[in-house]
Amino acid sequence: MKIQPSAWREQGTRLLNPLLDLFVRSGLSPNVITTIGFLVTAGAGVSYFFGRLQLGGLLVLLGGLFDVIDGYVARKRGLSTLFGSFYDSTLDRISEVVVLLGVLSLYNGDYPTLGEPWMVYVVALALAGSLLVSYTRARAEGLGIDCRVGLMQRAERILLLGIATLFFGSWENGVVLTWVMIAMAALTNLTALYRIYWVYRHTRAPAAPPAATPKRRQAKSPVKESI
Repeated sequence: MKIQPSAWREQGTRLLNPLLDLFVRSGLSPNVITTIGFLVTAGAGVSYFFGRLQLGGLLVLLGGLFDVIDGYVARKRGLSTLFGSFYDSTLDRISEVVVLLGVLSLYNGDYPTLGEPWMVYVVALALAGSLLVSYTRARAEGLGIDCRVGLMQRAERILLLGIATLFFGSWENGVVLTWVMIAMAALTNLTALYRIYWVYRHTRAPAAPPAATPKRRQAKSPVKESI
């Protein structure tokens, strides 16, 4: 069974086509768009650090939009490169670290309304799981296996965190954000485990049958032809 809730992504991208086409016509290179998206997402982490949860949520969602735009522009203008793919993936990982460190800071006792210290371990698990989800896909694709499977891929993480903080902020002592982080901690790590299983299934080869041992031919004693 293939667990892939992000199969709707192409349909969602079509709804954004008018906006995406503006960036295609803008002349901006995909790497510049990637850099802008990184700076926006890093700004979300800084916003969380200073307790500006709703601003952080808005920037997370905006950074996620730039993550869609750079790939679309690269494909439409024929500018996809190996370095561009590497650059995009690397900045995605760095921005996730910055964002989740900003979220972690909300639970370390400095923020007046989010005061559950044990949540720092939950956020740390979510951060580890997020990196493992990306790492397992990269390693699988290095083996030639499509591994875009699992319940908590990057798009789901962006939407959950962005919506939770944009619309709920620190409401009721940050209860919505707390439950979102618990869900992310659990589901990212389950997704990583599922991807391990997925790769196992696709690399498991049936045992080769033992090579047949050639039978020895018995030496025949020379027979004289009858005359």
